[in-house]
Amino acid sequence: MSFDKKPSRLRSFLSYYKPYKGLLLADLLCSLSVAALALVLPVCVRYITKDMLQSGANDMLGEIVRIGAIMIAVILAQTAFAFFYDYKGHDMGAKIERDMRRELFAHYQKLPFSFFDNQKTGQLISRLTNDLLNLAELYHHGPEDLIIYGTQFVGSLIILLCINWKLALVVCAFLPVMALYSFVFYRKLRGVYRQSHERIADVNARAEENLSGIRVVKSFAAEEFETAKFARENDRFYRSRSSIYKHEALYYTGIELFFTQLITVAIIVAGGVWIAGGTLAPADLLVFILYAAYLTGPAPKLAFMVQLYQDGFAGYRRFREIMEITPDIRDAQNAVELKVARGRVSFEHVSFRYGEDQEYVLRDIDLDVRPGETVAIVGRSGIGKTTLCSLIPRFYDASEGDIRIDGASVRDVTLNSLRRQIGVVRQETFLFAGTIMENILYGRPEATAEEAVEAARRANAHGFIMELPDGYETDIGQRGVKLSGGQQQRISIARAFLKNPPILIFDEATSALDYESERAVMDSLKTLARGRTTFIIAHRLSTIRNADRIVVLAQGGIVEQGAHDALYAMDGAYAKLYNANEA
Repeated sequence: MSFDKKPSRLRSFLSYYKPYKGLLLADLLCSLSVAALALVLPVCVRYITKDMLQSGANDMLGEIVRIGAIMIAVILAQTAFAFFYDYKGHDMGAKIERDMRRELFAHYQKLPFSFFDNQKTGQLISRLTNDLLNLAELYHHGPEDLIIYGTQFVGSLIILLCINWKLALVVCAFLPVMALYSFVFYRKLRGVYRQSHERIADVNARAEENLSGIRVVKSFAAEEFETAKFARENDRFYRSRSSIYKHEALYYTGIELFFTQLITVAIIVAGGVWIAGGTLAPADLLVFILYAAYLTGPAPKLAFMVQLYQDGFAGYRRFREIMEITPDIRDAQNAVELKVARGRVSFEHVSFRYGEDQEYVLRDIDLDVRPGETVAIVGRSGIGKTTLCSLIPRFYDASEGDIRIDGASVRDVTLNSLRRQIGVVRQETFLFAGTIMENILYGRPEATAEEAVEAARRANAHGFIMELPDGYETDIGQRGVKLSGGQQQRISIARAFLKNPPILIFDEATSALDYESERAVMDSLKTLARGRTTFIIAHRLSTIRNADRIVVLAQGGIVEQGAHDALYAMDGAYAKLYNANEA
């Protein structure tokens, strides 16, 4: 089967057998034994019908019983070997699937924001589930089927040539036509299987998006609209599967019902002619028909094998497409651990754009933030405020220039140590399904419950938590839906308190809250920011009046910076923003 002519990809595919090579060897030996033992039974039939019955040997009854016992022993051995390769082979495939899913998920964690900006979550989940499920079947059945059907084909062909080479050639005359027929449908099926994988991924993406935004859907009474969109994706998937079934049906009926039975008829007719001519024994014709079934038997199985290989290899190609993406943002070769002693953050001629063919979002930013200083970043929507702050923890890398923390370039330190030193509280709070305690401990998993409770107290969250039915063990539902916006935000702040980072980024952390919730959250943020270098991106400019410094971004970069009173007195860009914001 094709791997797009990439030998390295084939080697990569086979490498997943390495941890289980002992199990693979035992599986293949059992498969080989099953196939080889299957070839013994017709030999026993030939011995009884030709050598025993026709020759009239002495103690014929005893000899027949002895051969019968051998045949039963062969069947028992076949059963034992088949049980092993069916059970342990599937188990091996499931282990490889587990390993690959773990590897793919770990790789997802390494990919930068820019990757996820251009991907649908449902598509990524499909690669993690459906594709790898098909791969598990390939890893199990692929080698087994090649061994079993290959052994049966080669073994039966040799035996048929030994019995009657002329009659064997009659059978072989059909094989090239069957091979060509199979090849044509293999090419057709390859395309429709790949399309089917893409279609089911689209279905997953549509369903994931809808279920994630189900509250928005219901608030706009858009159920019918969403159902229609899902139906379109579902119908596209159905059409792709229907195309597969049509081509499979054409292949299966052509191979099994037409060619296989045609070969049987040819054997009977040609064999009958040679029996009549005295050149072939009737017992040999019987055995010939049995072995011909082994020779042509694998052909109908090719329909299953083609589906197996197509599903598996299509999934593997999609798996490698992701695994071969090298993260743009990764540790430098000699990266060191970052230890923030003071918290000075310096932007040195920083420019940024999302792609080589796109316009610059930020241009030539020079900004030196002193240790413990609170800096507010303001500007109209889309000007790059969030982007600027996202460059500090390297969610994106600056296109030009450099960012330094206590003199160390963020590119020269490990990502893990860099991001441990930075706490981010976003407008769109994300809480994980589970309890409040589990979500707070996400900030520092090794912390004690007492430390988590103290973090909640400092975030002004302890009071409302204790009013909940199960306190800190209250299950908050998917994405924290059982809590209000203000409660969710205070849990996220408690998480940041527990992390205890020297540098903080508040990304419009109160813009979606009502006045009372905003005031409670702002009190928490002020407590958290005390003594830390803090960046605030604010929607309501009144909330940042007391910042040590306000930096105003415009299309050309930084156009103004200073304290609120001084900037407002200048009656420039900041004053216009402030007046418009407070109007």
